[in-house]
Amino acid sequence: MKPVAMTVTDLNKYMKNKVAEDEFLNNVYVKGEISNFKHHYTGHMYFTLKDENSLIKCIMFKTYTATLNFMPKDGMKVLVLGTVAVFERDRSLPNIL
Repeated sequence: MKPVAMTVTDLNKYMKNKVAEDEFLNNVYVKGEISNFKHHYTGHMYFTLKDENSLIKCIMFKTYTATLNFMPKDGMKVLVLGTVAVFERDRSLPNIL
């Protein structure tokens, strides 16, 4: 039996749908340390949230950055509430939004 290969697009769509169906991932608290922080000119904030063993890429959209009462910085220990999502165009790795 010959294996059937998926396209990259098909795999990303599959991952996006699986993650979107998981209710736990639609409202999840994650604690970690901010690194690679960038406040983009569009108003969005991009950063990596990491611990001793892993990391995840995060985006805070402009509509939410206005509610912050501090400016995130590399090295800060934080607790974030977000939604895990997969961006089909860029990668099949989950991101916290």
